[in-house]
Amino acid sequence: MTDDAKFFEEAVAEARKGRDEGGIPIGSVIVVDGKVIGRGHNQRVQRNSAVLHAEIDALENAGRQPHAVYERATLYTTLTPCYMCAGAVVRARIPRIVIGENSTLNGAEEWLPTMGVELVILGSEECHEMMAEFIAREPEIWDEDYIGA
Repeated sequence: MTDDAKFFEEAVAEARKGRDEGGIPIGSVIVVDGKVIGRGHNQRVQRNSAVLHAEIDALENAGRQPHAVYERATLYTTLTPCYMCAGAVVRARIPRIVIGENSTLNGAEEWLPTMGVELVILGSEECHEMMAEFIAREPEIWDEDYIGA
């Protein structure tokens, strides 16, 4: 198993955790030098938060790190980051994102490479199915954040 596959599976586990809590099934982990330094899942529903997306949760859980640490990081996420999360990635100077799926949302995919961020899109059917099931069950919650995103 490659490092990308191993760490991506941890992001999927975070998405499943969010789903099992009744939230939006999106998960992320941040990896530096082969070690997970932050993990998170979307908790907008669970915490009644306007901003607690998976990537933001992972950054929060990684804590304050020098740019020299984040500049060696890869963010693994189950769905393409929205512009808010993409901005946080750029601000932290994370140079690489491995994305589970981008058919549900392509978010900031065009913008991120212009900011020097490498994108790897895996096309995960499991991630797509989790999102499709959630959106079918909870379209109003999905539309709060992502309509037209």
